[in-house]
Amino acid sequence: MTKAPKNKSGQRRVIPPFRAVQHVVRTLQRGGFEALLAGGCVRDKLLGKIPKDYDVATNAVPEEVVRLFPRTLTVGAQFGVVIVLYKGRQIEVATFRSDMNYKDGRRPEKVVFTDARHDALRRDFTINGMFYDLLVGEVIDYVGGKRDLQKNIIRAIGDPLERFSEDHLRMLRAVRFAARLQFKINPQTWQAILQLAPLLEKISSERIAAELEMILTDPHRGRGARLVFDSGLLKVIFPGLEDEQLLTGMKVLERLPRRCSFDLALAGLLIETDSTQAEQLCRFLKLSNRLRKHVKWLLSRRQELLDAIPLSKGNLKSWLNEPLFESLVQLNRIYLRITGQSQSSLRQLRRQIKELGVEPIAPAPFLNGHDLINLGATAGPMVGQLAEELYLAQLEDQVKSPAEARAWVKTWLIRHKENN
Repeated sequence: MTKAPKNKSGQRRVIPPFRAVQHVVRTLQRGGFEALLAGGCVRDKLLGKIPKDYDVATNAVPEEVVRLFPRTLTVGAQFGVVIVLYKGRQIEVATFRSDMNYKDGRRPEKVVFTDARHDALRRDFTINGMFYDLLVGEVIDYVGGKRDLQKNIIRAIGDPLERFSEDHLRMLRAVRFAARLQFKINPQTWQAILQLAPLLEKISSERIAAELEMILTDPHRGRGARLVFDSGLLKVIFPGLEDEQLLTGMKVLERLPRRCSFDLALAGLLIETDSTQAEQLCRFLKLSNRLRKHVKWLLSRRQELLDAIPLSKGNLKSWLNEPLFESLVQLNRIYLRITGQSQSSLRQLRRQIKELGVEPIAPAPFLNGHDLINLGATAGPMVGQLAEELYLAQLEDQVKSPAEARAWVKTWLIRHKENN
């Protein structure tokens, strides 16, 4: 088995993706096979962009591909796909094929190996259906992709009703490409999406969530969300939400910064829902626990922060110590602006933050749990409550040393016993 060479530090050297795909194409062609770049990398090359990854299409069947390369993964061999491993890179090599009998709205039941022209005809959109002969430097276009790329058009290959009936997720992909590339969707393709949008509910939540994340984290997320809404796909993704709720959320999306995390964008889109409903929708999409918690926190704490201003020094430091604090402020600022509400509370918050200067917002506690128990606190909920209140007193500068902290705890314990 050939291993990737090591650099001076002993780590495996990873070569650039383009060099890896050059090796794969040359090896296939030297073996007597046709080998072409396919799909998104051809589109990106013609747009003047550097592709993030490369796919190769060939008339070699999986068994022949495996024989040509010492390191491969064959998890998709039944669909004609082999992953070639070369010097730290993974290049997908797919045999030219036609897909047969899409019964689940996502994947073909079987494939038939064929030639480049028929392989192009089974793909989703014309701009993704071109091939490129890397060694000759020639675009091979059976579907009019080059023309549509020049005219900034997203067009399904062949009959759009048939393409979307085969794979329902293609409807969401059409919107994503239109938003990301700032292209128009061909009228026949758009009408097919409008007609077949309800079929999206048959697609797994994980696949929908992956497409939605790419749409919402793109700088053109506002246009993407609008297309998903106008197509009817958004009501399938978020069942039960009213149009007005979604329209307000889209206004928030349009004002978020170009670089934006998925949790902030999703919280922005769902800003008119309560945190419980938002969490249910996140569960419906089977999003990660971390992402669900972030969205719920942003939506549940939004009004709480506004109501608490002006903050005491201790509470201000506690808020500043929250990892999503800046996102929360950003969300509030945008929402107040689009709803025509005063931002005086946020301006006051900024003044308070400025007044803190370089004062640490998360100093180490003067006492730990063991110290509190040794001073007489009962292990369990009492320790947690006492530690929280003591730390807040420290942030408020009411307690300035371990000695003062011990005295404060003794007073707290006496008061606690008297109240109980």
